[in-house]
Amino acid sequence: MNNMHYLKDVVTLRLDEDTCTGCGMCLEVCPHEVFKSNASHAVIINRDACMECGACSRNCPVDAISVESGVGCAAAVINSLLGRTNSECSCSIEPTDSTAKQGGCCC
Repeated sequence: MNNMHYLKDVVTLRLDEDTCTGCGMCLEVCPHEVFKSNASHAVIINRDACMECGACSRNCPVDAISVESGVGCAAAVINSLLGRTNSECSCSIEPTDSTAKQGGCCC
């Protein structure tokens, strides 16, 4: 997946390397191999491959990673339209009744 890119230079992904403990959880959960580990912490190696799903930030035990939902939210909409269950994004807006029926995404 090294060649996958979304929109160039627009992703909201941020990593605070001073806070990162190097646990490697982001490497485990990232579906597009955006991170790698060095001797003491994670580093972002391919920011443009990030689909902003939020898995890294939700699983970081020290909150060293932040990302706002974006393209990952679009993936939740697509998964919902395909009838897949548990398709959701990390939007901060509460879903309306109509979006809740379509899979729970508020986008």
